[in-house]
Amino acid sequence: MITIEQVLDTVNQLPFEQQEKLMEILINRLINHRRQEIARDALESIAAFENGELQPQPLEKIIAKLTVT
Repeated sequence: MITIEQVLDTVNQLPFEQQEKLMEILINRLINHRRQEIARDALESIAAFENGELQPQPLEKIIAKLTVT
């Protein structure tokens, strides 16, 4: 198992341009991973709604819950 410190040491050995490219790749992968999580959560919510596990709620109630969190 490689540690974060080992990764950082290795990255520091790369030229600056490659470090920038690596950062861009990592950010894009994180964004894609988060999009996949959101899509999965949305599909689960839709399925729960269709199975009657969730009930429609007034928009005001939803907004109030979102602003508290």
